[in-house]
Amino acid sequence: MIIVREVKTKKERKQFINFPLKLYKNNPYFVPPLYSDEVKALNHKSPYEKEIETKFFLCFKENNVVGRIEGIIQKQYNELKSEKRIRFTRFDCINDLEVAKSLFNAVFEFGKSKGMEICCGPLGSSDFEREGLLIDGFDQVSTFSEQYNYPYYQTLIEAIGFKKEVDWVESKLLPSIDDKKTCEKLNKISSLLLKKYDLHIASTNISSSKYLDKYCDGFFDCVDIAYSKLYGTVPFKKETRRNVIKQFKMILNPNDLVIVLDKSEKVVGIGLCLPFIGEALAKSGGKLTPLALLRLLKVIKKPKVIELALVCVLPEYLNSGITSIFLSRMLELLSSGKIDHFETNLNLETNIEVRNQWKRFNSIEHKKRRSYFISLK
Repeated sequence: MIIVREVKTKKERKQFINFPLKLYKNNPYFVPPLYSDEVKALNHKSPYEKEIETKFFLCFKENNVVGRIEGIIQKQYNELKSEKRIRFTRFDCINDLEVAKSLFNAVFEFGKSKGMEICCGPLGSSDFEREGLLIDGFDQVSTFSEQYNYPYYQTLIEAIGFKKEVDWVESKLLPSIDDKKTCEKLNKISSLLLKKYDLHIASTNISSSKYLDKYCDGFFDCVDIAYSKLYGTVPFKKETRRNVIKQFKMILNPNDLVIVLDKSEKVVGIGLCLPFIGEALAKSGGKLTPLALLRLLKVIKKPKVIELALVCVLPEYLNSGITSIFLSRMLELLSSGKIDHFETNLNLETNIEVRNQWKRFNSIEHKKRRSYFISLK
């Protein structure tokens, strides 16, 4: 007998968090999220809590947990887009269609009770959370920013009636013998463009904490404007901005965040990279144990793989070429031999401009993710 229950007790919250850790135990490609972040989400203490309405569900079969899912109503997004959508995320289950149907029906009913007309996902509360269902690249280690899933998830979701809404592709950027020459060329171009548009790069000769605090609002203003038309994105409110920055402070080195400023010190462009910390957390199930912390500090200090979190510029500089500033920094790192490769994370398949940037590198498109939708009418 299959039973779905809304998560309400401490025991159920623990079962919800631990289920994927058991489902993917010994899977070499799965990277858990921070356990403490999951606890906050289940206790309705995430940075986005004021903008969302959410419910978590567990599925039981013969008293064993066999699946989980979260339904999110992103009220801010619905208001901005004049839509009535409920998102699903944190979907994990055994390879059983009836289990999957039962979980999604719980989300559908939650959405209908609030007047929602479409269910879509996997999507989190914002673009800074894990999103997209992996549909290609199952033999690749997931980045910390994204979720790994088994191939059968796609079969289950499509059998329920979900249709493709958008796809993202991910690329691996590897070293090349041409990196130094390309880097020198881009450095010259960058210098000329900085002079042409009267721009400069923010100084990083301050502590990580002060650097992030100083440019927090400018950073998010730039992201909000640059990403305003991208799929599923929402602007970050002031309180949410501060909470997200707190999460960054633990792993971010100021040199990993390149900020381009105009003559009035306004942020006009951002390039954000993060050390790949997934393997450091995998053994502890995302918990920050003493050993996990040691591994984490080692990776932060000398990362072998770097995740590209975002590159964005204000619309008025979109065709200026100032992204060459960020690309030259990346090529410089690759040519130095200090890192093995970059992971680009998600790029919309329709975002040809961004995908074309990676042609300057020795690049391989090695993963693909999908967001689905289904009508609730």
